[in-house]
Amino acid sequence: MNRGGLCIKGVTAAELLDHPERLTAPLVRDRRGGPLRVASWDEALDRVAAGIRDAQARYGADAVGAFGGGGLTNEKAYQLGKFVRVALGSSQIDYNGRFCMSSAVAAGTRAFGMDRGLPFPFEDIPLAEVVMLVGSNPADTMPPAMRFFAEGRERGARHIVVDPRRTATAELAQLHLQPVPNTDLSLAGGMLHIAIRDGLVDEAYVASRTSGFGDVRRTVRAYWPDRVERTTGVSVAEMTEAVHALAGARSAMILTARGAEQHADGTDTVQAWINLALALGLPGRGPGSGWGTITGQGNGQGGREHGQKADQLPGYRRLADPADRAHVAAVWGIDPDELPGPGVSAYEMLDRLGTEGGVRVLLLAASNPVVSAPNARHVVERLDALDLLVVTDFFLSESAERADVVLPTTQWAEEDGTLTNPEGRVLLRRKAVDPPPGVRTDLEILHALADRLGRGELFPTDPADVYAELRRASAGGTADYAGISYERLAAGEQLFWPCPDESHPGTPRMFLDTFPTPDGRARFVAVRPRAAADRPDEEYPYLLTTGRSRSHYQSGNQTRRSPTLQAAVPEAYAELHPELAGALGVADGELVRLRTPRGSAVLRARCTPGIRRDTVFVPFHWAGESRVNVLVSDALDPISRMPEFKTCPVAVEPATTSDDRLEQQSTANLPA
Repeated sequence: MNRGGLCIKGVTAAELLDHPERLTAPLVRDRRGGPLRVASWDEALDRVAAGIRDAQARYGADAVGAFGGGGLTNEKAYQLGKFVRVALGSSQIDYNGRFCMSSAVAAGTRAFGMDRGLPFPFEDIPLAEVVMLVGSNPADTMPPAMRFFAEGRERGARHIVVDPRRTATAELAQLHLQPVPNTDLSLAGGMLHIAIRDGLVDEAYVASRTSGFGDVRRTVRAYWPDRVERTTGVSVAEMTEAVHALAGARSAMILTARGAEQHADGTDTVQAWINLALALGLPGRGPGSGWGTITGQGNGQGGREHGQKADQLPGYRRLADPADRAHVAAVWGIDPDELPGPGVSAYEMLDRLGTEGGVRVLLLAASNPVVSAPNARHVVERLDALDLLVVTDFFLSESAERADVVLPTTQWAEEDGTLTNPEGRVLLRRKAVDPPPGVRTDLEILHALADRLGRGELFPTDPADVYAELRRASAGGTADYAGISYERLAAGEQLFWPCPDESHPGTPRMFLDTFPTPDGRARFVAVRPRAAADRPDEEYPYLLTTGRSRSHYQSGNQTRRSPTLQAAVPEAYAELHPELAGALGVADGELVRLRTPRGSAVLRARCTPGIRRDTVFVPFHWAGESRVNVLVSDALDPISRMPEFKTCPVAVEPATTSDDRLEQQSTANLPA
């Protein structure tokens, strides 16, 4: 897939295997507010098991929950979901992927009947004559994928980027549309209006392969291009040029990512782009055409397929479906009635921690919500209200620093397992080195806890055994891994789900003949913009948007400890247009304070003409006073439950001299 190439984060990943801050023994806290101390595994695990039993005896099964991560292997994600529902009997599990891809998942499922980030392989990208990237910056977030875009440009492809910033990806594009943040839905509607007006709709495709276009056609009549221009800041000429390019190409694709998705109306925003793609006849047309979303985390696709989500069982089966429950229960050797119902989404779980009816004991795996969650200060308060917080990690993250028990786990090179990339391609990752003495795998930890709770026999510790069970549990589901064995992967076969048996070649391209909906047709859905939860005013006149930096990843728990990556980007920053910086009296490199009603953050100003004058961009990888997720809203999409990460009104001002201590901390950039 990578053709031998790695991004800077991949190249430097081995720096962390023998890092001096590596956790190698369990840590426990004797009293709330007291220091963490080294403990034996038996003491730590006994403490966790006792806390689980006590909380469930006092408050019920749902008093214990788990918060997982999109970086877990398929085996670990599967086993964590099984552990919560079988060993704990709890409905309370969700994961940080809810903060990344959930809006695209919801929109794709609604439109096509299923979710796979890219329903075609990356190798189709060079075959597209026109590619539109909406809210996506793979040059920084997924550099190895850029060779596919480069190959397309060498063939003469035209690339269009929709982004409020002139990113490294936008620099390479032939056309850059620079909308006001959180106006993508209007932009997509305006472009569809133009497509209908100018006779660009693929009427034969719409008639034969879709349903619901009539409602959408009526809805977008209101999206007059000049009105959309006033809303989005994108000119009618640019919109017209972009939609004519897509419609006039023999092959074209629209790819969305977090910029379109991380909004309180993210599902409808993605749907608006899907509506445009369907109207132009792109999904299922053949190699080089379609709609897709570029997944963000290391196992963002596989991590959401096998039971970490609150409403899901392995293989994308649904907890609310009796047949799905019966199938998975049979694989697990339990009665279907033992399975709990669906739980609540990630932020809703965090928001209720320690409250009546909420989780009182939380198992936190491969995630760091103290940095990564929206309205992060509130999340810290809720974590501190727990009866017991248990964190599994290999470094003492900002969340682990608040834990009552910390359990050290293996890293990527120290265990076998599979991951699934955005195309639905399953990858086998082999153990390369032994972990440090005293470190256990997540599978071993879950087995040990289940054993203490009386269900240990249901939880194997060998990844191959867990994966074999996953294959059986997913068989017949949407994400069917039944035919994808370790042996086939080790032999070099390139296998994409669904793959129902070992004679099946896998499915690299979806939707070529039909869509997995009841009538086999893709669904148009009429959508309209909704007023944002917060709007700019005199006190908060600018728009804050967040995202990633090329040299860092997620909450920075790993990348801020890499000497190479830390040297490349040593501290957080706020991108400002030079005109905005000048109006504020801020010079490049000076500290600025950003404020919203939820809190403030101090960052180094980085002046760039490539950002809109009304917009401030901050990467979210830092903790302490640079923790930008303190500022962002916790308003949720009503369908996907995605928080509003990408847009919130913000005040920007020079940091005063009283902030000197923050400058020293920022320069040192120690984990807070």
